[in-house]
Amino acid sequence: MRYVFKYLSDYRKESILAPLFKLLEALFDLFVPIVVARIIDQGIKTHNQPYIFGQVGLLFLLAFLGIAASITAQWFAAKASVGMATKLRQATFDKVESLSFAKIDQLSPSSLITRLTSDINQVQTGCNMALRLLLRSPFIVFGSMIAAFLINVKAALIFLVAVPLLALVAFGIMLVSIPLYRKVQKSLDEITRLTSENLTGVRVIRAFRKEKSEVAKFDAKLTAMTTLNEFVGRLSVALNPITYVMINLAMIALIWFGGQEVNQGQMAQGQVVALYNYLAQMIVELIKLASLIITINRAWACGDRVGQVLATENDLTYPESGAKPQDKSIKVENVSFTYPGAGGPSISQISFSVKPGETVGIIGGTGSGKTSLISLLTRFYDVTSGNLLLGGRKVQDYSKEDLLAQFALVPQKAQLFKGTIRDNLKYASSQASDADLWEALKVAQAADFVSSKKGGLDFELEQEGRNLSGGQKQRLTIARALVKKAGILLLDDSDSALDLATSAKLRQSLAKLDPKPTTILVSQRASSVMQADQILVLDDGKLAGRGTHAELLKNNPVYQEIYYSQFPKEKEGE
Repeated sequence: MRYVFKYLSDYRKESILAPLFKLLEALFDLFVPIVVARIIDQGIKTHNQPYIFGQVGLLFLLAFLGIAASITAQWFAAKASVGMATKLRQATFDKVESLSFAKIDQLSPSSLITRLTSDINQVQTGCNMALRLLLRSPFIVFGSMIAAFLINVKAALIFLVAVPLLALVAFGIMLVSIPLYRKVQKSLDEITRLTSENLTGVRVIRAFRKEKSEVAKFDAKLTAMTTLNEFVGRLSVALNPITYVMINLAMIALIWFGGQEVNQGQMAQGQVVALYNYLAQMIVELIKLASLIITINRAWACGDRVGQVLATENDLTYPESGAKPQDKSIKVENVSFTYPGAGGPSISQISFSVKPGETVGIIGGTGSGKTSLISLLTRFYDVTSGNLLLGGRKVQDYSKEDLLAQFALVPQKAQLFKGTIRDNLKYASSQASDADLWEALKVAQAADFVSSKKGGLDFELEQEGRNLSGGQKQRLTIARALVKKAGILLLDDSDSALDLATSAKLRQSLAKLDPKPTTILVSQRASSVMQADQILVLDDGKLAGRGTHAELLKNNPVYQEIYYSQFPKEKEGE
C-alpha cells in the first residue's frame, strides 16, 4: 500500500482538507443533542416559545453548515481519490510496458488486467471513503462519549464499556477478512483469464463443439468465487447485527439508568434525550465505520496486489546513452539461453556471424529455438551465457532506444490494432508520408488488396484486424516493418499464411531494396530460405548446420529431412 500512499501524496492538500471539513460537519452534529436538550429543559418545560423558535433556528443553521461542510469534503475527497487512481493506473501501465518479457511471462495478462481495472477501482473507492469517514466516525464516537461525561459521569460509563467492545469486534473481523479478500481477487484473475481465452478462441471452441464444457468450466470457477465471496460476505455482514445488538443493549441500560436518575431528580429529561441522541449517533457512525472497514479491507488487499506489480524489479537494464553501432553486422558467440523456470535450455552454444546487407535464413522444426534467437537479438530476453554483438559492440552497451532503432521486426503472430491501415503502418514511423506507406505496401505485396478496400489507407480495421484474412494481416505487418526503414530486418516466420507464389514475389521485392538491410528470415519452409546468403539449421536449440542451400542439401541430414519432406518428388527423382 505504500505505493498507493505515494501517489496520494500528490494530493496532500485535498487529503488534509477533506477530513477536516468532515470533522467540521461532525462538530456541528455533536451540537445538535445539546440544542435539543435545551429545547426540552429550557423551552418546553417553561413554555418559552421564543426560546424554542430560536433554538429550532439554530438547528437549521447547524444543518445548513453541516451540509456545506459535507459537500466541500466530498469534493476534496473525490478529487484526491480519482487523481490518485489515475496516476496509480498510469504508473502501473507504464511499469507493465517497461518490464522484460521474462517478467511479463511471470505475471499473467488476466491478472494484470484485473489489477489495472478492478483492483485500482477498489483502491479508489476505499480512498474516497477513508478520507470522508475514517476520522469522522471515530470523532463522533469519542465526541459523543466526551459529551456524555460532561452531562452525567455515571451514565457515560455505559458508553465507556460499549465502545471498546464494538472496536474489538470490528477489528477482529477485519483481521480475518483481509486475507480472504485477497483470495477473492485471485479468483477474479482466473475468471478474467478464462473469459479472455474463450473470447479470443471462440472459433476454435465452436469448431470442436466445446461450448458446453467451457460453460461448465466457467461455471465451476464462478461458483468457487461466489462461494468464497458469500463466506467473506457473511463474515462482514455479521458485523452489523453484532453492532446493533451491543448498541441496543447499551440503549436499554441507558434508558433504565436515566429513568432512575430522572425520578431521583439527579438528571433532567432533556439530558436523558441528549444522551440517547448521542448513543444513536454512535450507532449510525459505528455502522458506517463497520462498512468502511469492509471497504478498506478490500481496498487494502487490492492495493497490495497493485503494489506487487509496481515493486517488480526489471531484470533488464539499459545505459542512459550508449555506444553507436559501427555497422549493421551481427555476431553471436557461444550463446545459450534458458527461459525462467524452464527445465532446460532453449538455445545451446550457438555461434554465427552476419555481414552488413547479408540475408540469413534460419530453419528448423517446431521448438528448435528460432523465435527465441530472434528475441535475444532484440534483447527482449538476455542471454544466459555467451555474447551477442551488434555493429561490433555488445547489445548490453546500447541504450534501449538506440538498440531497438536498429531493428524492424515482423513477429511470428501478425498483430494489428484497431484503427485505419494508415494508423497501423505509421506505428513504425509517425513521420512516414503516404508515398512511403504505398512503397512499403508494394514491397510487402499488399498494395493491391489495400487499394481495393473502401477508403484505401483509411480503411478501418477491427480489433486485431479481424476483418482481414491471415495472409492480409501478415502482409500488413511486413509493410509496417518496412516503413521503419531500419538497418536490420527480422522476419519471424512472416510468410506462413502466404501462398508460395506471393511468398516468392515478396522475397524478390525484399532482395531489390536499396539500401539493402541486413535480413534474418526465420521460416519452416525450405523455399523461403533457399536463396539466402547463408542458412542456419537449428535442431533442439543447437546449431545443426550452416551454409548455402546447395551445401546443406548435400551434407546436412537435418536440412535434407526438412527439404525432402516438403519436396518429396525431388527425392524420388534422384
